[in-house]
Amino acid sequence: MNIALISEHASPLTVQGGTDSGGQNVYVAYVAKELGRAGHSVDVFTRRDDPALPAAIELARNVRVIPVKAGPSRFVPKEAMLPLMAEFGERLSERYARVGRPYDIVHANFFMSGLVGLRLREEYGLPLVVTFHALGKVRRCHQGAADGFPDERLQIEEALVQNADRIIAECPQDREDLIRYYGADTEHVEIVPCGVDTAELRPGDGVSVTRTRERLGLGTDEFVVLQLGRMVPRKGIDNVIRGIAELQRRHGIAARLVVVGGESAEPDPAVTPEIGRLQGIAWEEGVEDRVIFTGRREREHLRDFYCAADVFVTTPWYEPFGITPLEAMACGCPVIGSAVGGIRHTVVDGKTGYLVPPKDPVQLADRLARLRRAPELARAFGRAGMRRVRGKFTWQQVAGSLAAVYDDLQPQPALRFSERMMGL
Repeated sequence: MNIALISEHASPLTVQGGTDSGGQNVYVAYVAKELGRAGHSVDVFTRRDDPALPAAIELARNVRVIPVKAGPSRFVPKEAMLPLMAEFGERLSERYARVGRPYDIVHANFFMSGLVGLRLREEYGLPLVVTFHALGKVRRCHQGAADGFPDERLQIEEALVQNADRIIAECPQDREDLIRYYGADTEHVEIVPCGVDTAELRPGDGVSVTRTRERLGLGTDEFVVLQLGRMVPRKGIDNVIRGIAELQRRHGIAARLVVVGGESAEPDPAVTPEIGRLQGIAWEEGVEDRVIFTGRREREHLRDFYCAADVFVTTPWYEPFGITPLEAMACGCPVIGSAVGGIRHTVVDGKTGYLVPPKDPVQLADRLARLRRAPELARAFGRAGMRRVRGKFTWQQVAGSLAAVYDDLQPQPALRFSERMMGL
């Protein structure tokens, strides 16, 4: 198939971990690569945010990234990008008008890409698949006035749910939210999760882990807790810091918390204000010497952190899916995650790690203490997590499931007269 992936703000060319860079960037990049590896032709359309970008970039075999001129060729926060979508859609429509119908399917990622995809569906009859990655009504429930998206988002999402040919839910909670808040037709919603590249992210042996810890400045006997991802308040990193403090106060365990993420390679609060806020919380809790902020790290270095950690912790109070728990599990690291969104689907409580309530540092500390005092249990969780990822959450499996959805939407060739007669 010839496939058009639209991802207006989350380019597969962008590094993971920035304010507007995270799971969706990873999703689009790996889905495109796996579809290309399977023999499909994939073009990824994303908004041009750099004037130096060429007209098309070869991302992988059978995969191109095509930056689309829409507004200024610089960074624009996704919350301010909706007015630029008319130009984005116009340029894609012009492209179709010049070359006819070059694609068999349009897969839009996020509601703004969906708006563009809906135009292409209406004008050219292209089947439209939408993955929202986050739902505006659910986001409003959790973030309230802090949600910076315009009210029009909700109406656009409603129109997409009613008019797209298929909606991709990333986990059971996502499907329930689509039905509850948007009245989605259950027959039009397919659950396809996010995934992990298990060749890229895999466990390390004892020698490599020791060397990695030494390289990162971590003691071989330290109890190392890892938090990795976007540096925004909803990720609940403040809760993890408080959990580390409670771990010391209530259980007498001095852990080392490593926080990976930010807008720069160095942990600069001027560039990433969230780091400054979190440093203040660490100081208030008396654990400023136990918390290391590394700044942003490129994807090729993330495995080192996952493998060097004794436990990965992620306690957001709102998370549509969450790829980082899967990445940690792929590396054999036990996970403690908040029982929200996709984390409830990926982490099996008591088997691959623990689920805890968000904003509950005391319970988080209790689970951390259990893993510190039972290292064999932690290793068993790590092994179980690795098996779970390899069995259910590889990008190859994700791309195969998406291709099946696409194929189901392709027009079937008409039966010959003799075949129709034989079916009577």
